[in-house]
Amino acid sequence: MIAIRDCAGWDELEACVRLQVETWGAAAEEVFPRKAFLLAQKIGGQVMGAFDTELEERVDKAGSLVGFVMSLPGMKSGENGPRAYLHSHLLAVRSEYRDQGIGAQLKWKQRVEAMERGIGLIEWTFDPLEIKNAFLNISKLGAVARRYEVDFYGVSSSRLQCGLPTDRLVAEWRLDSPGVKAIVEGRETDGHVVEDRISVPAAIYEWKARDRERAQLVQLENRRKFQEAFLRGLAVTGFALDADRNGIFELGFDGPA
Repeated sequence: MIAIRDCAGWDELEACVRLQVETWGAAAEEVFPRKAFLLAQKIGGQVMGAFDTELEERVDKAGSLVGFVMSLPGMKSGENGPRAYLHSHLLAVRSEYRDQGIGAQLKWKQRVEAMERGIGLIEWTFDPLEIKNAFLNISKLGAVARRYEVDFYGVSSSRLQCGLPTDRLVAEWRLDSPGVKAIVEGRETDGHVVEDRISVPAAIYEWKARDRERAQLVQLENRRKFQEAFLRGLAVTGFALDADRNGIFELGFDGPA
């Protein structure tokens, strides 16, 4: 059984730090330290953990942490004045617990807590070459994307980046939008008219590990396609997998964030 709750105490925050290192394998200077997690909690962000309740019977609570999500508070300008939002910076699940929906559970818990505080928007960045992440963010959660950031984090030592530029799409999760509410209620979402599609080959993971030049060609070509589509006013409104497990970003016209 998995329990989703706020992380409490230094030991649980330190467990988040360890899982961060285990997931991304980044150099020490790129790792968010325990103090940063603590600060996020104190200034209106979120640090929520997924805990294996059966594991708790054999180890301490910090040792039973199998996933976490961390967000920071932010402020956006708009026509009606500034508004608060959350930037969800980190989401990690231990390798042996992946593909069980735990990441989605953490995100939905984020939504509930944010809405209880009157916050209607959570954003985060994700690598457009990561098919699983795109499927979660767009298809399962109902986020949209209309911004492409080139080499957003600069040089990264993360083993998941494989030396490629840190290009990122920005996910906009409008927590009370009709599409998100339909997912929560188990209803079919109203489909957008698909104006364009951008594909990511299922082999991208192998290419990133063994043929970086080929992977970067895909990244550069898709970068161009996303930038051109966003200039036309399109947004990523859907994501699907084809019969060969290639990822397909579906783009259409969507209202303002």
